[in-house]
Amino acid sequence: MDEPVKRRRYDSPLRREQAADTRRRILEAARGLFERDSYASTSMADIATAAGVSLKTVYLAFETKSGVLRALWHLLLRGDEEPVPVGERPWFRAVLDEPDPERKLRLDVENAKNVRSRIGPLLRVLRDAAPVDRDIAELWARIQVEFYENQRAVIDDLHRRQALRPGLDVDTAADILWTLNHPDVYTLLVGERGWTPDEHEKWLADLLIAALLRS
Repeated sequence: MDEPVKRRRYDSPLRREQAADTRRRILEAARGLFERDSYASTSMADIATAAGVSLKTVYLAFETKSGVLRALWHLLLRGDEEPVPVGERPWFRAVLDEPDPERKLRLDVENAKNVRSRIGPLLRVLRDAAPVDRDIAELWARIQVEFYENQRAVIDDLHRRQALRPGLDVDTAADILWTLNHPDVYTLLVGERGWTPDEHEKWLADLLIAALLRS
């Protein structure tokens, strides 16, 4: 009896490139719709139409609307779709490896500015979607936790280098860095009061150096 013919799954660099291009088009379309019309008002069909693909293609790529928003967030936060968390990214590791305390804080604030230039209004989309979508609520909660943990890592390194201001404990210092460097403060000053990102960066770095470090 002849053995059944095994079908080889067709794959090629061109096919992978086309799939990646389709994902990018879907995410770009979703970003425009989410930021313009809100997450709740945007359907998967809307995303498919704006991206110029079939509805089935969107579902195959992301499964759910929350999956689209989650992928979009990770892309804009990290700068690419590689599954490497912020804490392991070279630009964040450079902050931890920096020996000079003042330079460390300035690098941390510079990174925050660069990230916020990418995520922009998507933060508001996530915040508004969290109360109406359980998956997004979980994502929003994890975003807060991860941001605190990354800022705490900066403070832990300053503590190891004995660079914190005398009398300032690690927990309080981490709370200060997390609060002042939080996207909400950035939104208030840049989004509401009209500061430029560079003005905010300089103000925040100078403030953190004065509040956290030895004279």
